Amino acid sequence: MQSNVSYFQVRAKVDTFDIYFLQMMYWIFAVVVLLAATYFIVINRAAFGAVPKGKRLNRIRQSKLYRNKQFQNISHTPSLAEGYKMWQVTYDFFLGKKHPLLKPLREIPSIHTDLKSLDKNTDVFVWLGHSSYYIQTDGVSFLIDPVLSLYGSPFKYFNKAFKGSDIFKPEDIPNLDYLVITHDHFDHLDYPTVKSIKDRTGMAIVPLGVGAHLERWGYMEEQLIEDEWGAEFELKNGIKLNFTPARHFSGRRVKQNDTLWTSYVLETPTKKIFLGGDSGYDSHFKMIGEKYGPFDYAILENGQYGEAWRYIHTLPEDVAQAAIDINARYIIPVHAAKFALALHPWNEPLQKINGLGKEKGLNVLTPKIGEVVDLNRKDQQFTTWWED
Repeated sequence: MQSNVSYFQVRAKVDTFDIYFLQMMYWIFAVVVLLAATYFIVINRAAFGAVPKGKRLNRIRQSKLYRNKQFQNISHTPSLAEGYKMWQVTYDFFLGKKHPLLKPLREIPSIHTDLKSLDKNTDVFVWLGHSSYYIQTDGVSFLIDPVLSLYGSPFKYFNKAFKGSDIFKPEDIPNLDYLVITHDHFDHLDYPTVKSIKDRTGMAIVPLGVGAHLERWGYMEEQLIEDEWGAEFELKNGIKLNFTPARHFSGRRVKQNDTLWTSYVLETPTKKIFLGGDSGYDSHFKMIGEKYGPFDYAILENGQYGEAWRYIHTLPEDVAQAAIDINARYIIPVHAAKFALALHPWNEPLQKINGLGKEKGLNVLTPKIGEVVDLNRKDQQFTTWWED
C-alpha cells in the first residue's frame, strides 16, 4: 500500500511539472509571436521605405557592383577596423562613459536664412545641419540629404538634434529642381522631410535601389534619376551630373547593402562641385580627382567618426587627404554639429579639420548652420563659432 501512495505522489509531481512546462512553453511561444508581430508592424511602417522589386530588382541584380546578393565597395570594407569587437563598440556607445562635450552645453549659434527669398540667379551654398545642405548654381536648385525632423532616426525621442541645429523645417524648403540623396540611412534620408517636400520637387536623384523608398512615399517613377557609379546625366541649364564611388554601406530595413550608396560630381558651366556623401577613405578619391578634377568646391563628410569605423567614415586627417586627392580648391565640411552618432566631442570635427587645413594649406570654409556661402566669392571668412 505504501508503494502505491509513493507512486501516486510521484505521478502527481510529474503531472504538475508537465503543466508548468506546458504553461512556460505557452508563454514563451506567446512572447515570440508578440515580438514577431511587433517587429513586422514596425518594419512595415512607411518610414522604413520599401524593398526593391520588379524592374528595379532586376537592374540591381545585373549591376557589376552587386555580388553575393549585396552591393560591394571597391575595396574590402569590414564594418569594424581590426582590433575592435562589435560587442565592445556597442557597449561603449550605449553604456560606456561619455565625453562631457558629447553634446553642446548650450544652443549652437545658427542663422535662419529665408531660402525662399534667395535670388535664383545667385550661386550659393547653405548648410542646414548634419549632411543636409541647399545649393543654387547656374539658375538650378539642389537639396542634398535633407533631414529636417527633430530626430535623426525612425523613432521620436531617439537621436535628437542639438538645440540651435534644428532651426530649418521642411516647410522652409523652396520649390526644388532636384532632390539629391547619397544613400538610405535615416540620418540622410528622412521620411517626414522627403514626404513633405514631394509636391515642391521636380526630380529626385538617388542611387540604385533607393527609388523604392521614394515611390512608396508618393514619388513617381518618371520623377526619379536612379543609377549607379559611372552613370552620367544632363540636367537643366547645361549642368552634368556624374554618379561616383563612395566607401560606405546601406540598409534601412533588415538586409544591409540591398541599395547602393554614392557620391556625385556636379559639372556646371561655371564650376565643379563634389558632393561626397558618407565614405571611408580609399583610392576612389584619387580616381575621382584624376577623372573629374580639379574641383572648385568639395562638400565632405567630417564627423560621426571613430577609429573602429574608419573604413566607412573618414577621420579628419582622411578628409584632408581626400581633399588633396580630388584636388579641391575649397572644402566645406559637413556631417557634424547636429546629432551625437559617435563618441567624440560635438565640436572636435570642426576643430580638427580647421587645424589640418591651416597645417596643409587647405581652404576650409566653416559657415554656421544657415549662413550663406557665396560660391562666386573667393574671400569669404567665417568665424570659429564652435568655440564660442
